[in-house]
Amino acid sequence: MHFFAFLVDVWHWLTASAQWHGGDGIPHLLANHARISISSLLVSTLLAVPLGAWLGHRRIGGVVAINVANIGRAIPVYAMLVLAVQIFGITSPRGFGWTGSFVAFVPLVLLGIPPMLTNSYIGVRDVGEELVDAARGTGLSEGEILRQVELPVALPLIMAGIRTAMVGIVATATLASFTGVDTLATPIYIGLNTNDNVAVFGGAVLVAVLAVLADLVLAGVQRVAVSPGLRARRTRRRPAT
Repeated sequence: MHFFAFLVDVWHWLTASAQWHGGDGIPHLLANHARISISSLLVSTLLAVPLGAWLGHRRIGGVVAINVANIGRAIPVYAMLVLAVQIFGITSPRGFGWTGSFVAFVPLVLLGIPPMLTNSYIGVRDVGEELVDAARGTGLSEGEILRQVELPVALPLIMAGIRTAMVGIVATATLASFTGVDTLATPIYIGLNTNDNVAVFGGAVLVAVLAVLADLVLAGVQRVAVSPGLRARRTRRRPAT
């Protein structure tokens, strides 16, 4: 009964007019959260996918690529954030200042690299040799083989890595609020300091919803980007797994 009353309080908090207007409103916090999440994902993608794809095409560096990715997963993002705060400081006043954004941005980029690097490498590496040899037989250069043959075949696995990275980045961007950047986790930060459990729970709900929506959007992008033939092949194989 008490939990039901608590959920009602959370609903009232989420739907209150004050939460949807002004600099502390949910739309403003959502914009900041999306900005730092998307920018971190884009930079991670630009760093990880080309490198992983190139290594996979050359069939070299597998141990390095996978171990680097595993090391990246093992390093706590919170630890990197604390270290960055010690070096660069915290944004003051709160908002979307350069210092706080950069402090949160670097750990989020590092968080996004491992799944994309691993999936890009494995996806390209595992493209059938007969398909690559056939492409070489038609006179395609190594770069053309990578772009026109291997990447399209590896795209489902690469997109899976991007989706994993995006969900992790959106969820972990909550830590940006502890560097002075206002995000959807700002109510969590404020609630923890004022013992306002309703605000903490409400902020957590907002972050969870955004992570789910981000994954659904990328799932739609994946469905459009992946050729129907590859989608059909994956569907036929699914029962066997």
